[in-house]
Amino acid sequence: MADQATMGATLASLVFLGAAVIAVPVFRFAGLSAVLGYLSAGLVVGPSGLALFAEPAMLRSIAELGIVMFLFVIGLELKPSKLLSMRRDILGLGAAQLVITMAVLAVLFANFGLRGAGLIAASFAFALSATAIALQILNERGALSSPYGQKSFAVLLFQDLAVVPFIALLPLFAARGKGENVSFIEHLPEIGLAFGALGILVLAGRYLLNPLFRILARTDAREVMTAAALLVVLGAAEAMHYVGLSAALGAFVAGLMLAESHFRHQLEADIEPFRGLLLGLFFISVGMGIDIKVILANLGLVIGGALVLLMLKAVISFLLLRVAKMGFSDSARAAVLLSPAGEFAFVILPLGVAAGLFSARNGSIFAAIAALTMFIGPLAAKGLEPLLAWRSQRKRVDNVPEEDFSDAGGDVLVIGFGRFGQVANQMFLAAERNVTVIDRNIDQIKTAARFGFKVYYGDGRRLDVLRAAGAENAAVIAICLDDREAASTIVEMARRAFPQARLFARAYDRVHALDLMERGVRAPVRETFEAALAFGKDALVGLGVSEDDAEEVRMDVRRRDIARLVAQRDDGLLAGADLLHGTGRDGTGTGGPRIVPEPLSAPRRQGKDISAATSRGSAANESLDGATGSSS
Repeated sequence: MADQATMGATLASLVFLGAAVIAVPVFRFAGLSAVLGYLSAGLVVGPSGLALFAEPAMLRSIAELGIVMFLFVIGLELKPSKLLSMRRDILGLGAAQLVITMAVLAVLFANFGLRGAGLIAASFAFALSATAIALQILNERGALSSPYGQKSFAVLLFQDLAVVPFIALLPLFAARGKGENVSFIEHLPEIGLAFGALGILVLAGRYLLNPLFRILARTDAREVMTAAALLVVLGAAEAMHYVGLSAALGAFVAGLMLAESHFRHQLEADIEPFRGLLLGLFFISVGMGIDIKVILANLGLVIGGALVLLMLKAVISFLLLRVAKMGFSDSARAAVLLSPAGEFAFVILPLGVAAGLFSARNGSIFAAIAALTMFIGPLAAKGLEPLLAWRSQRKRVDNVPEEDFSDAGGDVLVIGFGRFGQVANQMFLAAERNVTVIDRNIDQIKTAARFGFKVYYGDGRRLDVLRAAGAENAAVIAICLDDREAASTIVEMARRAFPQARLFARAYDRVHALDLMERGVRAPVRETFEAALAFGKDALVGLGVSEDDAEEVRMDVRRRDIARLVAQRDDGLLAGADLLHGTGRDGTGTGGPRIVPEPLSAPRRQGKDISAATSRGSAANESLDGATGSSS
C-alpha cells in the first residue's frame, strides 16, 4: 500500500489524472453523470480498491478547494439583486426543508438508540444535501437557471448558511452531552467574530475588488489577473475558515460581490480549469472514503440506511416543493437532487466522534451511508428522467384531444404551428385568406388558443387527417414542420393525393431542399437563407454601402443561389460552383481559390429514376426564377 508521501507528487498526480481520464468518459458515454465517474475512480484507487492511497482524508483537505472554487463561480453567475429576489425561497423553503428533515430523521435515529447531542448532530448532518453533486448535475443539464434549479440552489444555499452556526455551537452541544455547564453566552464572541468577518468580506468585495481588478487590467498581464482571481477566492475562503465559517461560503460571497463587475467573465474563465480539476479531485476523495469493509460488515444496515435516507429526503423535499406550487416533474427532479447526504456530513460526523457524541463504529457506518447516498444519488437523478418522460408521454396521450375537423376548411392548409408556421400564418391572415392549421403538439395548440388562434390537433403524416382537414379543397398546402423526414413524407403523400394543391415546404438545408424538389416542391424555402441575406444586407449598410446598392447585392446573391440550386438538382451537388462569389471562375468573383472536388464516398443506396423530376426542369426553372421566397 502506498500513500501520497511515498508515491511522490508526480506519480500521485498521474494516478489521479489517469483514473479520471479513464472513468469519466466511460460513464459519460454510458449517459451517466461525470460525478459517478469520479466516485468510481476514487473507489478503485482508494483503500477499498487497489489501495494506491491509504489516507483519503489527507487528499480531501486539498480537494475541498474544488468546492470553494465551484461556489465562487456560482456566486459570479448570481447578482445580489437576484439573490435578494430569492430570499423567500432561501429563508422559507430552505428553512422548512432543513427543519422538517431534521425532525423526521431525529425520530428515526432515536429508534436506533441515539440520544441528546448525538441525535441532533446526526440528524443535522444527514439533513444536509450534496451541494457539489447537485450543482454539477444542474450544470451538466444546463438547468441551473430553470425553476427547479433555482429552488434547489435556494435550499442548498440555506443549508450552507446553516452549517456556520451549527459547527460553531457543536462544542456547546458536546459539552452539555457530557454534563458540563457551558452557557451559550460563552460562545457569543466566536459567533460575533464569525459574522463580523462575513460583514467585512461583503464590504471589501463591494468597494475594493473592482478597483483592484481595474488597476491590474491596465498591466495587460494575463497571468497577473489569474493570480489575482486565485488570490481573491483562496483569500476569502481562508478568512472565513479562520473565523470558523465555511470556506465555500467565503468564496461564494466573493463571487457574489463580483457578479456585476466588468471582469466577471474573465474571472470565470481564469478559475474554470482549476475548479473543474479540483472538484473532480473532491469526488475522487469521496469515492476513496467509501470503506467496503464497513459496508460488507454491516451490509444490510448501510444499504438499507442509504435507501431509506434517500427516499425520506426525496419525499419531504417533493411535498414541500409541491406546496410551493412547483410542477410535478420539476418537484421530482429537485427532490432527487436534494436527497443525497452533503459534503459537510464528512465534517460534522468526525467532529461528533471526536466530541464523543457517538461511537467510532457508528461514525464509520454513518460515513459509509453518507458516501453511498452520494454514489446512488446521481444514478437516481439519471434514472428519473426516463420515468418522467414516460409519465409525460402517457399524460399527453391521455389528454390528446379528438381529431375534430367538422368546422375546418379553407383554401390554405398549414401543417405545423411552430415559430416558422406562425409567421407564415400571419401572412395568410393578413391577406384575408381562409386558413386551416393543424399540429400534433398539444402544448403548442394550447399556447395558440391563449392568443386566440384556432389550431386543430392532427398528425399531418396521416392521409386521413389531411383529408379531414380539407386538403382535397385546398389551393395551397404549406408544410412548416422542422422535422425533415416528416416534411418529406407529407410532400410525397400530398403530391399524389391532392394534385390540385400547390405545395410549399420548409427545408432544413440545401440537401433537404434538393430532396423536396425531387419530390415535387418547386420552390422549397430554406429556413435560414432569407434571414442570412437580410443580415448581410444590414451589415453592408452598416459598412457604409447605400441601401439601394446593398439591396442589389442581396438580389444578386439570391438569384445566383436559386440558379445554383436548380443546377444542383439537375447535375449533382458540385454543379453551379461557378455561380458562387469568390470562386474566381466567371470573372466576376473576388479571385478566391477554385473549388477542387474531393473523392466522394460510395453511395449507401441504389439510385432511382428521376426522369419524371428532370422532365419538370423547365417548369421548375420558370417558377424559381420568379419566386419571391427561398431560404436556407
